[in-house]
Amino acid sequence: MKLYQRCFSLVMAAALLASPCQAGRAAQVELSLADSITLAITNNYDIKYAQAAKEKSYWALQEAKKNKGVSLDYTHTDQRYNTPPSVTSPEYLYTTNFDNQLALSLPVYSGGKLEGQIEQAKLDLQVADMEVEAAKQQLKLTAVTDYFTVLEYRNEVQVNQETVKNYTEHLSLVQAKYDAGLVDKSDVLASQVDLAQARNSLLKAQNSYANAAATLNNDLGLPHTTEVVLKDDFTYEQFSGSLEECLAYAAGNRPEIAQYEAKVASARQEVKIAKSGNLPAVDLTAEQDWYDSRLPGSKNSNWLVKLTTSFNVFDSGVTKSKIKQAQHSVAMVRDKAAQQRDEILLAVRQCYLSMTEAEQRIDTNKVSVVQAEENLMIQKARYEVGVSTNLDLRDAVLSLDSARKDYIQAVYDYHTSKAQLEQAMGMPVE
Repeated sequence: MKLYQRCFSLVMAAALLASPCQAGRAAQVELSLADSITLAITNNYDIKYAQAAKEKSYWALQEAKKNKGVSLDYTHTDQRYNTPPSVTSPEYLYTTNFDNQLALSLPVYSGGKLEGQIEQAKLDLQVADMEVEAAKQQLKLTAVTDYFTVLEYRNEVQVNQETVKNYTEHLSLVQAKYDAGLVDKSDVLASQVDLAQARNSLLKAQNSYANAAATLNNDLGLPHTTEVVLKDDFTYEQFSGSLEECLAYAAGNRPEIAQYEAKVASARQEVKIAKSGNLPAVDLTAEQDWYDSRLPGSKNSNWLVKLTTSFNVFDSGVTKSKIKQAQHSVAMVRDKAAQQRDEILLAVRQCYLSMTEAEQRIDTNKVSVVQAEENLMIQKARYEVGVSTNLDLRDAVLSLDSARKDYIQAVYDYHTSKAQLEQAMGMPVE
Protein backbone atom coordinates (compact mmCIF):
# COMPACT_ATOMS: atom_id res chain seq x y z
CA MET A 1 0.00 0.00 0.00
CA LYS A 2 2.83 2.43 0.89
CA LEU A 3 4.62 1.69 -2.42
CA TYR A 4 1.36 2.30 -4.32
CA GLN A 5 0.87 5.60 -2.47
CA ARG A 6 4.38 6.78 -3.35
CA CYS A 7 4.01 5.81 -7.00
CA PHE A 8 0.59 7.42 -7.24
CA SER A 9 1.89 10.64 -5.65
CA LEU A 10 4.79 10.80 -8.12
CA VAL A 11 2.41 10.30 -11.04
CA MET A 12 0.09 13.03 -9.74
CA ALA A 13 3.02 15.41 -9.22
CA ALA A 14 4.28 14.73 -12.74
CA ALA A 15 0.80 15.33 -14.15
CA LEU A 16 0.58 18.68 -12.39
CA LEU A 17 4.05 19.73 -13.55
CA ALA A 18 3.35 18.64 -17.13
CA SER A 19 0.05 20.52 -17.28
CA PRO A 20 -0.13 23.87 -19.13
CA CYS A 21 1.01 26.81 -17.02
CA GLN A 22 -0.77 29.51 -18.95
CA ALA A 23 -2.27 32.32 -16.92
CA GLY A 24 -5.82 31.64 -15.89
CA ARG A 25 -5.69 27.99 -16.94
CA ALA A 26 -5.98 25.47 -14.13
CA ALA A 27 -4.40 22.02 -14.13
CA GLN A 28 -6.83 19.17 -14.73
CA VAL A 29 -6.62 15.94 -12.74
CA GLU A 30 -8.84 12.88 -13.05
CA LEU A 31 -9.61 11.29 -9.70
CA SER A 32 -11.39 8.17 -8.62
CA LEU A 33 -12.60 7.82 -5.05
CA ALA A 34 -9.70 5.45 -4.29
CA ASP A 35 -7.24 7.97 -5.77
CA SER A 36 -8.64 10.69 -3.52
CA ILE A 37 -8.24 8.57 -0.40
CA THR A 38 -4.64 7.73 -1.34
CA LEU A 39 -3.78 11.37 -1.97
CA ALA A 40 -5.32 12.48 1.32
CA ILE A 41 -3.32 9.91 3.29
CA THR A 42 -0.12 10.78 1.43
CA ASN A 43 -0.28 14.58 1.47
CA ASN A 44 -2.47 15.70 4.36
CA TYR A 45 -0.72 17.40 7.28
CA ASP A 46 -2.70 15.48 9.89
CA ILE A 47 -1.19 12.14 8.85
CA LYS A 48 2.29 13.65 8.68
CA TYR A 49 1.86 15.00 12.21
CA ALA A 50 0.67 11.62 13.49
CA GLN A 51 3.58 9.81 11.86
CA ALA A 52 6.07 12.28 13.34
CA ALA A 53 4.49 11.78 16.77
CA LYS A 54 4.90 8.02 16.34
CA GLU A 55 8.59 8.42 15.52
CA LYS A 56 9.01 10.63 18.58
CA SER A 57 7.39 7.96 20.76
CA TYR A 58 9.70 5.32 19.30
CA TRP A 59 12.79 7.29 20.30
CA ALA A 60 11.30 8.01 23.71
CA LEU A 61 11.10 4.23 24.18
CA GLN A 62 14.75 3.87 23.17
CA GLU A 63 15.69 6.54 25.71
CA ALA A 64 13.78 4.73 28.47
CA LYS A 65 15.55 1.47 27.63
CA LYS A 66 18.99 3.11 27.59
CA ASN A 67 18.41 4.61 31.05
CA LYS A 68 18.60 1.06 32.39
CA GLY A 69 21.94 0.37 30.71
CA VAL A 70 25.60 1.26 31.33
CA SER A 71 26.65 4.91 31.22
CA LEU A 72 30.29 5.93 30.66
CA ASP A 73 31.43 9.54 31.20
CA TYR A 74 34.81 11.13 30.61
CA THR A 75 35.85 14.29 32.46
CA HIS A 76 39.01 16.35 31.97
CA THR A 77 39.80 19.10 34.49
CA ASP A 78 42.52 21.80 34.34
CA GLN A 79 42.99 23.78 37.54
CA ARG A 80 45.49 26.15 39.17
CA TYR A 81 45.14 27.37 42.74
CA ASN A 82 47.18 28.87 45.54
CA THR A 83 47.66 28.00 49.18
CA PRO A 84 47.88 30.87 51.72
CA PRO A 85 51.05 31.25 53.86
CA SER A 86 51.24 29.14 57.01
CA VAL A 87 53.64 28.37 59.81
CA THR A 88 55.39 25.75 57.73
CA SER A 89 55.25 27.75 54.50
CA PRO A 90 55.55 31.53 54.89
CA GLU A 91 54.81 32.20 51.19
CA TYR A 92 51.88 31.53 48.84
CA LEU A 93 52.17 28.15 47.12
CA TYR A 94 50.84 27.83 43.56
CA THR A 95 49.69 24.44 42.32
CA THR A 96 48.75 23.28 38.80
CA ASN A 97 46.81 20.08 38.33
CA PHE A 98 45.47 18.21 35.28
CA ASP A 99 42.97 15.45 35.89
CA ASN A 100 41.35 12.81 33.63
CA GLN A 101 38.51 10.63 34.88
CA LEU A 102 36.46 7.81 33.41
CA ALA A 103 33.28 7.03 35.35
CA LEU A 104 31.07 4.02 34.65
CA SER A 105 27.65 3.73 36.25
CA LEU A 106 24.98 1.04 36.13
CA PRO A 107 21.57 1.09 37.87
CA VAL A 108 21.35 -2.35 39.46
CA TYR A 109 17.91 -1.93 41.06
CA SER A 110 15.50 1.01 40.91
CA GLY A 111 12.55 -0.38 42.82
CA GLY A 112 10.69 -0.85 39.53
CA LYS A 113 10.95 2.82 38.48
CA LEU A 114 13.02 2.30 35.32
CA GLU A 115 11.05 -0.81 34.35
CA GLY A 116 7.80 1.12 34.77
CA GLN A 117 9.10 3.96 32.59
CA ILE A 118 10.03 1.47 29.86
CA GLU A 119 6.55 -0.08 29.95
CA GLN A 120 5.00 3.37 29.82
CA ALA A 121 7.10 4.24 26.77
CA LYS A 122 5.99 1.01 25.07
CA LEU A 123 2.37 1.85 25.74
CA ASP A 124 2.86 5.41 24.49
CA LEU A 125 4.27 3.98 21.26
CA GLN A 126 1.16 1.78 20.93
CA VAL A 127 -1.03 4.84 21.42
CA ALA A 128 0.94 6.77 18.78
CA ASP A 129 0.76 3.84 16.36
CA MET A 130 -3.01 3.66 16.75
CA GLU A 131 -3.19 7.43 16.36
CA VAL A 132 -1.70 7.02 12.88
CA GLU A 133 -4.40 4.47 12.03
CA ALA A 134 -7.10 6.72 13.48
CA ALA A 135 -5.76 9.63 11.41
CA LYS A 136 -5.91 7.48 8.27
CA GLN A 137 -9.52 6.53 8.97
CA GLN A 138 -10.46 10.15 9.61
CA LEU A 139 -8.74 11.26 6.41
CA LYS A 140 -10.57 8.55 4.48
CA LEU A 141 -13.85 9.89 5.86
CA THR A 142 -12.86 13.44 4.91
CA ALA A 143 -11.85 12.41 1.38
CA VAL A 144 -15.03 10.38 0.82
CA THR A 145 -17.24 13.20 2.15
CA ASP A 146 -15.44 15.80 0.02
CA TYR A 147 -15.63 13.58 -3.06
CA PHE A 148 -19.35 12.95 -2.77
CA THR A 149 -20.00 16.60 -1.94
CA VAL A 150 -18.44 17.55 -5.26
CA LEU A 151 -20.54 14.86 -6.95
CA GLU A 152 -23.68 16.11 -5.21
CA TYR A 153 -23.23 19.69 -6.39
CA ARG A 154 -22.17 18.57 -9.85
CA ASN A 155 -25.40 16.60 -10.20
CA GLU A 156 -27.38 19.44 -8.68
CA VAL A 157 -25.93 21.78 -11.30
CA GLN A 158 -27.11 19.37 -13.99
CA VAL A 159 -30.59 19.25 -12.44
CA ASN A 160 -30.74 23.05 -12.27
CA GLN A 161 -29.61 23.30 -15.88
CA GLU A 162 -32.41 20.93 -16.88
CA THR A 163 -34.88 22.96 -14.83
CA VAL A 164 -33.74 26.20 -16.51
CA LYS A 165 -34.21 24.47 -19.86
CA ASN A 166 -37.72 23.35 -18.92
CA TYR A 167 -38.72 26.82 -17.71
CA THR A 168 -37.20 28.38 -20.86
CA GLU A 169 -39.20 26.07 -23.11
CA HIS A 170 -42.31 26.74 -21.04
CA LEU A 171 -41.80 30.49 -21.24
CA SER A 172 -41.53 30.26 -25.02
CA LEU A 173 -44.77 28.30 -25.12
CA VAL A 174 -46.55 30.77 -22.82
CA GLN A 175 -45.22 33.72 -24.82
CA ALA A 176 -46.55 32.17 -28.02
CA LYS A 177 -49.96 31.66 -26.44
CA TYR A 178 -49.93 35.23 -25.15
CA ASP A 179 -49.01 36.56 -28.56
CA ALA A 180 -51.97 34.59 -29.93
CA GLY A 181 -54.21 36.11 -27.28
CA LEU A 182 -54.89 32.79 -25.57
CA VAL A 183 -53.45 33.59 -22.10
CA ASP A 184 -53.10 36.62 -19.85
CA LYS A 185 -49.95 38.69 -19.33
CA SER A 186 -49.80 37.36 -15.76
CA ASP A 187 -48.97 33.88 -17.09
CA VAL A 188 -45.96 35.28 -18.95
CA LEU A 189 -44.79 37.22 -15.91
CA ALA A 190 -45.19 34.21 -13.62
CA SER A 191 -43.16 32.06 -16.02
CA GLN A 192 -40.44 34.73 -16.24
CA VAL A 193 -40.20 34.81 -12.43
CA ASP A 194 -39.89 31.01 -12.34
CA LEU A 195 -37.11 31.13 -14.93
CA ALA A 196 -35.24 33.85 -13.00
CA GLN A 197 -35.47 31.84 -9.79
CA ALA A 198 -34.23 28.72 -11.59
CA ARG A 199 -31.24 30.66 -12.91
CA ASN A 200 -30.50 31.92 -9.39
CA SER A 201 -30.56 28.33 -8.12
CA LEU A 202 -28.20 27.33 -10.92
CA LEU A 203 -25.74 30.09 -9.98
CA LYS A 204 -25.81 29.04 -6.33
CA ALA A 205 -25.24 25.39 -7.26
CA GLN A 206 -22.32 26.32 -9.52
CA ASN A 207 -20.75 28.34 -6.71
CA SER A 208 -21.26 25.49 -4.24
CA TYR A 209 -19.65 23.11 -6.72
CA ALA A 210 -16.60 25.39 -7.08
CA ASN A 211 -16.23 25.66 -3.29
CA ALA A 212 -16.63 21.91 -2.84
CA ALA A 213 -13.94 21.25 -5.47
CA ALA A 214 -11.57 23.67 -3.75
CA THR A 215 -12.20 21.95 -0.41
CA LEU A 216 -11.46 18.57 -1.98
CA ASN A 217 -8.23 19.91 -3.48
CA ASN A 218 -7.19 21.36 -0.14
CA ASP A 219 -7.76 18.13 1.77
CA LEU A 220 -5.93 16.12 -0.91
CA GLY A 221 -2.92 18.44 -0.89
CA LEU A 222 -3.56 19.71 -4.43
CA PRO A 223 -3.53 23.38 -5.54
CA HIS A 224 -6.91 24.97 -4.90
CA THR A 225 -7.27 25.90 -8.56
CA THR A 226 -6.87 22.31 -9.78
CA GLU A 227 -9.75 21.27 -12.01
CA VAL A 228 -10.79 17.87 -10.71
CA VAL A 229 -12.58 15.46 -13.02
CA LEU A 230 -14.28 12.79 -10.96
CA LYS A 231 -14.23 9.31 -12.47
CA ASP A 232 -16.82 7.81 -10.12
CA ASP A 233 -20.49 8.70 -9.93
CA PHE A 234 -23.30 8.05 -7.49
CA THR A 235 -23.70 4.29 -7.27
CA TYR A 236 -25.69 2.37 -4.75
CA GLU A 237 -24.57 -0.87 -3.14
CA GLN A 238 -26.48 -2.22 -0.17
CA PHE A 239 -24.56 -2.48 3.09
CA SER A 240 -24.57 -6.10 4.21
CA GLY A 241 -23.73 -5.92 7.93
CA SER A 242 -26.31 -5.77 10.70
CA LEU A 243 -26.30 -3.18 13.48
CA GLU A 244 -25.21 -5.80 16.03
CA GLU A 245 -22.29 -6.85 13.82
CA CYS A 246 -21.22 -3.24 13.40
CA LEU A 247 -21.32 -2.62 17.16
CA ALA A 248 -19.29 -5.75 17.87
CA TYR A 249 -16.73 -4.84 15.22
CA ALA A 250 -16.33 -1.32 16.61
CA ALA A 251 -15.81 -2.63 20.16
CA GLY A 252 -12.94 -4.79 18.97
CA ASN A 253 -11.35 -2.66 16.26
CA ARG A 254 -11.86 1.06 16.86
CA PRO A 255 -8.35 2.53 17.45
CA GLU A 256 -9.55 5.00 20.05
CA ILE A 257 -10.89 2.19 22.28
CA ALA A 258 -7.53 0.39 22.09
CA GLN A 259 -5.78 3.70 22.76
CA TYR A 260 -7.65 4.22 26.01
CA GLU A 261 -6.94 0.65 27.07
CA ALA A 262 -3.24 1.42 26.61
CA LYS A 263 -3.64 4.70 28.49
CA VAL A 264 -5.22 2.85 31.44
CA ALA A 265 -2.29 0.43 31.45
CA SER A 266 0.13 3.37 31.32
CA ALA A 267 -1.60 4.99 34.29
CA ARG A 268 -1.17 1.76 36.25
CA GLN A 269 2.54 1.83 35.46
CA GLU A 270 2.62 5.35 36.89
CA VAL A 271 1.39 3.88 40.20
CA LYS A 272 4.25 1.38 40.06
CA ILE A 273 6.73 4.17 39.41
CA ALA A 274 5.37 6.20 42.33
CA LYS A 275 5.62 3.18 44.67
CA SER A 276 9.31 2.78 43.77
CA GLY A 277 9.91 5.73 46.11
CA ASN A 278 9.30 3.35 49.03
CA LEU A 279 11.90 0.86 47.80
CA PRO A 280 15.71 1.00 47.84
CA ALA A 281 17.77 2.00 44.81
CA VAL A 282 21.09 0.27 44.08
CA ASP A 283 23.72 1.75 41.74
CA LEU A 284 27.12 0.40 40.70
CA THR A 285 29.89 2.92 40.02
CA ALA A 286 33.43 2.35 38.74
CA GLU A 287 35.94 5.18 38.32
CA GLN A 288 39.44 5.40 36.86
CA ASP A 289 41.45 8.58 37.43
CA TRP A 290 44.75 9.94 36.08
CA TYR A 291 46.36 13.22 37.23
CA ASP A 292 49.64 15.16 37.52
CA SER A 293 50.95 18.70 37.20
CA ARG A 294 51.70 18.53 33.49
CA LEU A 295 49.27 18.46 30.57
CA PRO A 296 47.53 16.14 29.77
CA GLY A 297 47.76 14.73 33.32
CA SER A 298 48.28 11.03 32.74
CA LYS A 299 50.97 9.87 35.22
CA ASN A 300 49.34 9.13 38.53
CA SER A 301 46.54 6.55 38.46
CA ASN A 302 43.88 5.42 40.90
CA TRP A 303 40.60 3.59 40.64
CA LEU A 304 37.40 3.16 42.61
CA VAL A 305 34.53 0.67 42.55
CA LYS A 306 31.50 1.19 44.76
CA LEU A 307 28.01 -0.16 45.20
CA THR A 308 25.60 2.44 46.56
CA THR A 309 22.27 1.61 48.15
CA SER A 310 19.90 4.46 48.98
CA PHE A 311 16.60 4.23 50.78
CA ASN A 312 14.07 6.93 51.48
CA VAL A 313 13.45 6.77 55.22
CA PHE A 314 11.24 9.83 55.53
CA ASP A 315 10.08 12.41 52.95
CA SER A 316 7.17 14.07 54.80
CA GLY A 317 4.63 12.06 52.79
CA VAL A 318 5.78 13.13 49.31
CA THR A 319 5.93 9.54 48.00
CA LYS A 320 2.53 8.74 49.49
CA SER A 321 1.04 11.80 47.74
CA LYS A 322 2.53 10.70 44.43
CA ILE A 323 1.03 7.23 44.83
CA LYS A 324 -2.42 8.65 45.60
CA GLN A 325 -2.25 10.97 42.57
CA ALA A 326 -1.28 8.07 40.32
CA GLN A 327 -4.10 5.90 41.66
CA HIS A 328 -6.66 8.63 41.01
CA SER A 329 -5.22 9.09 37.52
CA VAL A 330 -5.99 5.42 36.85
CA ALA A 331 -9.60 5.97 37.89
CA MET A 332 -9.87 9.11 35.75
CA VAL A 333 -8.48 7.45 32.63
CA ARG A 334 -10.62 4.34 33.19
CA ASP A 335 -13.77 6.48 33.42
CA LYS A 336 -12.73 8.41 30.31
CA ALA A 337 -12.18 5.11 28.48
CA ALA A 338 -15.69 3.95 29.40
CA GLN A 339 -17.14 7.26 28.21
CA GLN A 340 -15.22 7.05 24.95
CA ARG A 341 -16.46 3.52 24.35
CA ASP A 342 -20.08 4.57 24.92
CA GLU A 343 -19.71 7.54 22.57
CA ILE A 344 -18.20 5.35 19.86
CA LEU A 345 -20.96 2.75 20.09
CA LEU A 346 -23.56 5.53 20.04
CA ALA A 347 -21.95 6.99 16.91
CA VAL A 348 -22.04 3.56 15.24
CA ARG A 349 -25.74 3.22 16.03
CA GLN A 350 -26.58 6.72 14.80
CA CYS A 351 -24.59 6.35 11.58
CA TYR A 352 -26.13 2.96 10.87
CA LEU A 353 -29.67 4.26 11.37
CA SER A 354 -28.96 7.33 9.23
CA MET A 355 -27.58 5.11 6.49
CA THR A 356 -30.59 2.79 6.45
CA GLU A 357 -32.96 5.77 6.49
CA ALA A 358 -31.16 7.28 3.48
CA GLU A 359 -31.27 3.88 1.80
CA GLN A 360 -35.05 3.81 2.08
CA ARG A 361 -35.29 7.34 0.68
CA ILE A 362 -33.26 6.29 -2.36
CA ASP A 363 -35.89 3.77 -3.45
CA THR A 364 -38.76 6.16 -2.71
CA ASN A 365 -37.21 9.13 -4.49
CA LYS A 366 -36.21 7.04 -7.51
CA VAL A 367 -39.88 6.25 -8.05
CA SER A 368 -40.80 9.90 -7.46
CA VAL A 369 -38.41 11.03 -10.21
CA VAL A 370 -40.00 8.66 -12.73
CA GLN A 371 -43.47 9.80 -11.73
CA ALA A 372 -42.50 13.49 -11.87
CA GLU A 373 -40.98 13.07 -15.35
CA GLU A 374 -44.16 11.38 -16.58
CA ASN A 375 -46.33 14.04 -14.98
CA LEU A 376 -44.32 16.81 -16.69
CA MET A 377 -44.79 15.16 -20.08
CA ILE A 378 -48.54 14.90 -19.47
CA GLN A 379 -48.85 18.49 -18.29
CA LYS A 380 -46.89 19.78 -21.31
CA ALA A 381 -49.21 17.93 -23.66
CA ARG A 382 -52.31 19.09 -21.78
CA TYR A 383 -51.14 22.71 -21.71
CA GLU A 384 -50.37 22.75 -25.41
CA VAL A 385 -53.95 21.76 -26.20
CA GLY A 386 -55.32 24.12 -23.56
CA VAL A 387 -56.62 21.49 -21.13
CA SER A 388 -54.39 22.34 -18.12
CA THR A 389 -53.38 25.72 -16.71
CA ASN A 390 -50.07 27.52 -16.64
CA LEU A 391 -49.86 26.83 -12.89
CA ASP A 392 -50.23 23.09 -13.46
CA LEU A 393 -47.26 23.04 -15.82
CA ARG A 394 -45.12 25.25 -13.56
CA ASP A 395 -45.88 22.98 -10.63
CA ALA A 396 -44.91 19.95 -12.71
CA VAL A 397 -41.50 21.47 -13.54
CA LEU A 398 -40.97 22.37 -9.89
CA SER A 399 -42.02 18.89 -8.74
CA LEU A 400 -39.51 17.25 -11.09
CA ASP A 401 -36.76 19.58 -9.91
CA SER A 402 -37.58 18.76 -6.28
CA ALA A 403 -37.79 15.00 -6.90
CA ARG A 404 -34.42 14.91 -8.66
CA LYS A 405 -32.73 16.89 -5.90
CA ASP A 406 -34.32 14.71 -3.23
CA TYR A 407 -32.90 11.66 -4.98
CA ILE A 408 -29.43 13.23 -5.18
CA GLN A 409 -29.63 14.18 -1.50
CA ALA A 410 -30.67 10.65 -0.52
CA VAL A 411 -27.75 9.06 -2.39
CA TYR A 412 -25.34 11.62 -0.92
CA ASP A 413 -26.67 10.99 2.59
CA TYR A 414 -26.33 7.24 2.10
CA HIS A 415 -22.71 7.42 0.99
CA THR A 416 -21.61 9.90 3.65
CA SER A 417 -23.45 8.00 6.39
CA LYS A 418 -21.83 4.79 5.21
CA ALA A 419 -18.40 6.45 5.30
CA GLN A 420 -19.12 7.76 8.80
CA LEU A 421 -20.23 4.29 9.87
CA GLU A 422 -17.02 2.71 8.58
CA GLN A 423 -14.97 5.31 10.43
CA ALA A 424 -17.00 4.83 13.61
CA MET A 425 -16.47 1.07 13.34
CA GLY A 426 -12.72 1.50 12.90
CA MET A 427 -12.52 -0.26 9.55
CA PRO A 428 -8.90 -0.23 8.32
CA VAL A 429 -7.86 1.86 5.35
CA GLU A 430 -6.62 -0.47 2.61
